[in-house]
Amino acid sequence: MSMTDPVSDLMTRIRNASKAKKNAVDIPASNLKREIIRILTEHKYLRDMVELPDNKQGILRVYIRYTRDDRPVLKGLQRVSRPGLRKYFDAEQVRLSTHNVRGMMIVSTSQGVMTNFDAAKRGIGGEAICRCW
Repeated sequence: MSMTDPVSDLMTRIRNASKAKKNAVDIPASNLKREIIRILTEHKYLRDMVELPDNKQGILRVYIRYTRDDRPVLKGLQRVSRPGLRKYFDAEQVRLSTHNVRGMMIVSTSQGVMTNFDAAKRGIGGEAICRCW
């Protein structure tokens, strides 16, 4: 059976692993998932990512980051644009999304996948993938 929304599957696996206090979670690899995890790791929401070889597409092993009192650093991960309803933000809407917002938004632009803060600096818009805080 094919998966209709692999990005939502990525987010659900990370949320479930953090609630279950797991150290790591394995996720089927794709370029978009690699970029999302890279951004979350750069901004210290996740600890690390290791790519494991596979006969098919590969597996991304994602290590969850916790605070000293064993609470997950990533408190929320919410899908914004989904296959049934895509959400596109122009440059002005991306700029406005940086004000009075907790966390960050990951945006897929013509120049690659980046945070809403980076997209606002460059003055470009794109598809809002998810919000994380």
